[in-house]
Amino acid sequence: MTSAPDAARMKQDLADLIAIRSENPPGGEKEIADLVAARLLATGFGVSLDEYRPGRFNVEARLENGDGPIFAFNTHMDTVPGGDGWTSDPFVLRAHQGRLYGRGACDCKGPLAAMLEATRLLAAGRDSWRGTLLAVFVGDEEIASEGAKHYAAKHPRIDFAVVGEPTGNAVYSAHKGSLRPRIRVHGVAAHSGTPHHGDNAVLRAAQLLGMVAEAHEREVKTRSHPLVGEASLTVTRIGGGHADNVLPAACDLLLDRRMVPGEDEAAVRSEIAALLEAARQRFGVRAEIIEWKPTTGSSTETAADRPIVVRSLDAARRHGVEKPGPFGFQGGCDLVHFRAAGAEGVVIGPGSLAVAHKPDEFVPEDEFIASSLVYRDVARAMLAR
Repeated sequence: MTSAPDAARMKQDLADLIAIRSENPPGGEKEIADLVAARLLATGFGVSLDEYRPGRFNVEARLENGDGPIFAFNTHMDTVPGGDGWTSDPFVLRAHQGRLYGRGACDCKGPLAAMLEATRLLAAGRDSWRGTLLAVFVGDEEIASEGAKHYAAKHPRIDFAVVGEPTGNAVYSAHKGSLRPRIRVHGVAAHSGTPHHGDNAVLRAAQLLGMVAEAHEREVKTRSHPLVGEASLTVTRIGGGHADNVLPAACDLLLDRRMVPGEDEAAVRSEIAALLEAARQRFGVRAEIIEWKPTTGSSTETAADRPIVVRSLDAARRHGVEKPGPFGFQGGCDLVHFRAAGAEGVVIGPGSLAVAHKPDEFVPEDEFIASSLVYRDVARAMLAR
């Protein structure tokens, strides 16, 4: 049985993944999906590519090893755009002083390469586990999690899942969710020299924004979770008017509502609609929700006493993580969609969110290698004979 990861092979996998520009947008994942599928086929998995939209792909792989639970590895194949400010080519892996640099090194091609190595270790040591091992690598996590949502909507049976995201190999068992309504505040256009003949939509939007701030302070932020902190409501974009000398007839706002585990998404949507109605009654503001922008999804949590959390903490400690958790993400990820498919799950991966999406993104080499062993041990624990 192969018991140790092949560090050289892992770094080559990472280099090959980084060399494929799977930037999102535009997010065409075909080339990287083909590479990942080939690696999994060579390991002995049955593999299929699911083109859920033209040019957008998920890789779904399956390795059966007798009766038992179904365990899934998951992470995403897309990255944010390469961007400017790099000291080296973002699509060429660079090793320097124990760090591996490149776009996606930690978010999330590092976790992906480590999961590929974990599948090899598990395939080579089938006498140590029993059940079904899935590898589900998806597209579009960086914008709207379309790949994971599409996969979950097929209602696959999954008992346990580990989602790869940069956590320093610590265990995250909860994350926030998000809603982003685009709101249009209506006014009446008029000559800016005679504003009394119209109704300024920007000033009306200011009245609504004051109520948004009040709602955040008085209601939303009082909802707190021990791992992810407070819920929030804020505005991230605003735009209105079309000419320098015309009173604006409309002003659009983009609100960002972060939900904590335990909040109901439908109830939060109703609260936002009620806020607009309160602004109408209080100030005469005429506003409507014209769009719900796509997000990664709602909040979720796997309870700290569940076996996968306990076993994941054990594996993290075994492989050098001093503070293994459990912790919670302030943002969102695809765990919520695997929870929707019935899986109990956690988020684990090498690297840090502090360097994700930035120039000179990197993953520490020691964490990268160790993460394959963390992944292997969590799977073996949940698929124990």
